[in-house]
Order: sequence, then structure tokens, then C-alpha cells
Amino acid sequence: MIDNSPRGFEPERPQFRARVRKALALGTAGVLAAAGVLSLAGSANAASTLGASAAAKGRYFGAAVAANHLGEAQYASTLDTEFNAVTPENEMKWDAVEGTRNSFNYSSADQIVSHAQGKGMKVRGHTLVWYSQLPGWVGGLAAADLRTAMNNHITQVMSHYKGKIYAWDVVNEAFQDGSSGARRSSPFQDKLGNGYIEEAFRTARAADSGAKLCYNDYNTDGQNAKSNAVYNMVKDFKQRGVPIDCVGFQSHFNSNSPVPSDYQANLQRFADLGVDVQITELDIEGSGSAQATNYGNVVKACLAVSRCTGITVWGIPDKYSWRSSGTPLLFDNNYNKKPAYDAVLAALGGSTGGGTPGGGTGGATCTATYTRTDSWSDRYNGQVTVRAGSSAITGWSVPVTLTSPQKVSTTWNGTPSWDTSGNVMTMKPNGNGSLAAGASTTFGFTVMTNGSTATPSIGACTAS
Repeated sequence: MIDNSPRGFEPERPQFRARVRKALALGTAGVLAAAGVLSLAGSANAASTLGASAAAKGRYFGAAVAANHLGEAQYASTLDTEFNAVTPENEMKWDAVEGTRNSFNYSSADQIVSHAQGKGMKVRGHTLVWYSQLPGWVGGLAAADLRTAMNNHITQVMSHYKGKIYAWDVVNEAFQDGSSGARRSSPFQDKLGNGYIEEAFRTARAADSGAKLCYNDYNTDGQNAKSNAVYNMVKDFKQRGVPIDCVGFQSHFNSNSPVPSDYQANLQRFADLGVDVQITELDIEGSGSAQATNYGNVVKACLAVSRCTGITVWGIPDKYSWRSSGTPLLFDNNYNKKPAYDAVLAALGGSTGGGTPGGGTGGATCTATYTRTDSWSDRYNGQVTVRAGSSAITGWSVPVTLTSPQKVSTTWNGTPSWDTSGNVMTMKPNGNGSLAAGASTTFGFTVMTNGSTATPSIGACTAS
């Protein structure tokens, strides 16, 4: 997820000068890499995953994560492979961390933050002050007590995660929908008045000066009364020195609320105020090419705005989405990559020629997705779904790398070959090589663990 505290240069150190001299023949990128100030991912990785492709564009590509799904192997594997940022879905909301006044429980949120830090991912904190998912005791407080409770909540939560959070949604959804652009009724608005948002941001800056402080809302993606009200607030804050660093655009879209035609222009006008803009909760109901086109257009809009620093999709597979019936995410219920995934990767400048997505000749592509289907004390079954891209294919091959001392005892629906180490199995078709565009097939294998329960690494699917 990336180190959020960059180190300064120390040119007076002889070791530094020696490393720079050693790299001169490699050009600018080589100089920086040898000097220890630039880490370059392998070209196959950088070209074939969402997070790595976004990083190559100077952005992050994240997902909303639920702690109770991290124990699911395919969920964690997809998160770790494809994304370089996370947002806790519910685990940092007020009712989750301070259900009882002054009694804080960070266990589920800590699980997500620890996982993200272990994988080098950014973390967006979500959310500190929101009208929803409040424990009952908050709404029952008188004004003076509510102000104390709000500031204490911000200070305690941000202090607990100080130095670990890239950006916080300090205040969430404070404006009404509709033509008025008025403030939303909430305990904070009704009892503390308009000034509560400014106070929350000032308290947040005092709690962690290193985190970016964001205002986050929905239905502000195009220019309308609501987005105008938010715009005017941000403009006022910047003019008066109220600490605000970024604005989050949730970007929940469907056929009745499509991506607005002025989406990019709206992002740009906020950026022109001197704040970063982030797409914070992206999901787009639909399927097929229409959904793919909409996803691609959102990504292109972000890339066209220099201060659009990243994109977060609100979930990983459709089945765990808050509106799963609309199939709004990039992965289907079985973690297969949808056409929308391909559109996002292409918009980011990525390629399906490396990693799990694969490419062949003449534009033929395929993807390979792994699922562990059964487990016993000494073995487990794995299944790989091979799916053709936008063109039909006549053949495919998928490498599967095991962790020694694991061994494959049985395979089905494919013909395996092995490298000299005995750890890499390349599976090719056994009568199931021809696939129509978007069609899929599967192969499987039984792994004898021999004491290791590690998940196999599934390499690039190569199509022909």
C-alpha cells in the first residue's frame, strides 16, 4: 500500500554518491533506483493488475474491505493481487468502534489495517462523523456534551491510527439531495449548527497532521445543487484556512443514475480549488459492454485530472456488494474478471499479457481464476476457471506454481507438464481448448500438502 512518509535525500553521504555514480549508465530511472529512492515493480506485474497499473500512473486503486471476509482465501488473494489500497467498509464507523461512550473497540478495524500494512497498501479511514450508523447514545446528548463527544471520538480514533492512515473521510454525507443544497438533518447539524464540519476538520488536523483530511458524499459526481453546496463549502474553507485536503466522490451509478456527462469537469473544478479529488466508493450496476464502458469512462476521467489521486471500488466480488443484485463490481460471484475489469485495466494502461490475465496472438486473450474447492487434513482440491476475453480462442495454457514440499497427486480436465524443479505445472487443454468470446472452462488438481497449506500461484493464462 505504499509508505506515506517519504524520506528526504541525504546527498552528503558517500554511500549515496557511490550508488548514484554506479547507476549513471542506466539513465534517470536507473539513477533513482540505485539511489534507493525509486522502487520499480516488474513489468509483467505493473502491466497486469489494477493496483500496479494505477501506481504506474501515480494513483492508487483500492477496494472496500470487510474484515470477516479476509479469512476467505480467494477474497484475500484477489485483494492482495489486484489492489494497492483499502477502505474498511464498516469497521471504522462510530457504532463499530465506540458503541458505548469512551469504550473503544478497534479489533476488526485493526485486522484490516494490519493486513494492508503487511501488503504495502494505503489505507483510507472511513468515516469519523456521519449521521448514520451512530450508536443511540450519541443522538441523546445535549449540544455541549455532543460537541465534546464528537471531538473526543475524532481525537481517539485518529490517534489510535496515527501514521497508518493515508486519508480520512472526516465528515460524510452532510448535505441533502434535491434542489436546495441544504445541510442534512443530523444530531450534529441540528444541535451544533453549520460550524460542526469546520470544527471536525480542525480537530482532525490536531489529531494527525500527517493524514489527508477529506469531505465525502454521493450524488455530487456532476454539477448540481448538492455538488455546488459542497463546492462552496470547500472554497470557503480554503479561503479561510480551514484544513481540508481532499474531496471524495462516492460514484454509485446505475441506469437511473448514470455517469454524468460533466463528471470530469466537476472533478476538475474541485481540484482547481487546491484540493485532491478521490473516487471513493465506485460501483456501477449493470453487465457486459455497457457496464465496462461506464467503468472505463470513470477511470479515464480520473486520469485526466492531475489531482485525482486514486479510485476505490466498493467491494471485490458482486456477492458481497451492498447492492449485489445489480452486479456492480469488477469480479463476479466466483471472482472471475468481468468485462468491466478489462475496461478498467485498459484505461489504466495495463495489459492482459502478464500475471493472471493472459494474452496470445491476434488479440486473443484469456484469464485464469483460482478457487480452493475442498480441504482435508493432508490435501486440498484446487480449481482454475479459464475464461476467454473479447475474442474466441482455440487453446490456452496456465502455469500453476506450488510451494515445496507440496505435490500434485491428481489432475482433471487438462493435460499437465512439469518443469525440472517439479514445482511448476503448466496445464493445457484436454478437449476443452476452444472457447467462444467470454466463455469459460475449468481444470482441477489435488495437492498433497506435506505440511504446507500455501495457496498455489496461478500465472498468466496464454491464449491461442
